[in-house]
Amino acid sequence: MISLINEYLSFFDDSPLLYTLAALSLLVAVSCFLNFVVKKILLRLVHRALRLTSISDVGDNLLEKFIARLANIVPALAFTHGIVWVPHLPEKIAFIVRTVAASFIILTLAMALCAALNIVEAIYNRRPIAASRPIKGYIQLLKLGIYLVAGILIIATLIDKSPVILLSGLGAMAAVLMLVFQDTLLSLVASIQIAANGLVRVGDWIEMPNLNADGTVIDIALHTVKVQNWDRTITTFPTRRLITDPFKNWRGMQESGGRRIKRSIYIDQTSIHFLTEQESINVHRIRLLQNYLATKEKEIGEWNNRLGEAGNSFANRRQLTNIGTFRAYVEQYLLSHPKIVKNDTILVRQMDPGATGLPIEIYCFAATTVWNDYEAIQSDMFDHLYSILPQFGLYAYQQPSGRDFQKVRVIEGVSHSVLSGNEEIVPGKTGNIREKTE
Repeated sequence: MISLINEYLSFFDDSPLLYTLAALSLLVAVSCFLNFVVKKILLRLVHRALRLTSISDVGDNLLEKFIARLANIVPALAFTHGIVWVPHLPEKIAFIVRTVAASFIILTLAMALCAALNIVEAIYNRRPIAASRPIKGYIQLLKLGIYLVAGILIIATLIDKSPVILLSGLGAMAAVLMLVFQDTLLSLVASIQIAANGLVRVGDWIEMPNLNADGTVIDIALHTVKVQNWDRTITTFPTRRLITDPFKNWRGMQESGGRRIKRSIYIDQTSIHFLTEQESINVHRIRLLQNYLATKEKEIGEWNNRLGEAGNSFANRRQLTNIGTFRAYVEQYLLSHPKIVKNDTILVRQMDPGATGLPIEIYCFAATTVWNDYEAIQSDMFDHLYSILPQFGLYAYQQPSGRDFQKVRVIEGVSHSVLSGNEEIVPGKTGNIREKTE
């Protein structure tokens, strides 16, 4: 066997270049073989072993990236240590090969560490606390530090100098580095404040009018925050803007389980009056008003009885009004509504009257935070309240439209026709319009 090897080597005595090329080819073949063995055999064994642990739950893609990064180190090590055994190879070429291989190993280790940090982040995100305490910003900062250290080591390896020399020179470049990494430092401080104070979490609904952001936070990173707006667009802005700019976080509403309803019904002020006899009969038939009417009529009766002879004057006596009775009805309606939160504020109040009528503001909380359900509850509630207004002799205010002016012209024409005496009532038509007769 030894004689065969010697005979084989003697073949290259007359051709050193061919000997060098053959040795390099053998080194490349060995490196490729090691790469194949590691990735096809050891990689599968390690992957199967990891599947038996809880780490396998983080996803095959992350595990494959981490293991593949480590596997790339093996052929680089083969080149680093094998290049010295290549005969007749110039020292400068051998140095360049070792330097490049060493730099590749440093870069591969840095990428492997970053892949390991991705696995750590994925494992942490499975914990319930991850929603309120995200670590993505810190992971990105660690990655930045790893790549920064790897860059220094690679440069030191390529120029064949100690890394300490490069690090000592960084002190003089501190001002430049502060300027270059200004956004990173500001974002880091912002990320720490956001995480420490729980200002924003992934899944929160926030509003930032200055940035046209109104939707759900889907990502909080070291440099940027992504918000998916309700129209499915994505708004991306620097993380530090959550500290410097005002915004509204709807998390409190979502966690409370109820969403506020705050709307007004505008009442035509000309329809407000004391209850007539017929209206009093109508409201006494309403079940929700039985207790209110009994208590209120007793209170009014005792007040009027104490007036004595002064009670004969209409102006001195207290009476039920249609607007006050309607407010009491709305309050009892809300208290009996199955989809209104009873423990939160329920308020029915008059606001300042204006050119659009008298606002009756309804303030309560729907027992849901789901948008569709919330809008359905609110719409059904106001459908009912608008429809029942005429039972109290009330009318909702609405600015005159073209149809209203058309009715006015028709009425004016009828009045003129009535004075002439050539008309008759036509039943079934709007306003009992009188038509001219021959």
